[in-house]
Amino acid sequence: MAVQITIKGVPEEVRDELAMRAALQRQSMQEFLRCELERIASRPSVGAWLQGVRNRKAGTKTRTPPSRILRARDAGRT
Repeated sequence: MAVQITIKGVPEEVRDELAMRAALQRQSMQEFLRCELERIASRPSVGAWLQGVRNRKAGTKTRTPPSRILRARDAGRT
């Protein structure tokens, strides 16, 4: 079931920018914001993602030295 969300105190400049982005995509402001909220909610937050990385790293009990990472990064460069 859909719910309504009200956000108070949005600066006019922010509202104008969002309205412009919605118009560029030929969407109403409501449709644009709903899609953006769905996109945000479909992905983990940065904090949750980092915690998952930390958990996987702790679970493997391995460590890659920074020098090895840099060598791998630079291997394809000329």
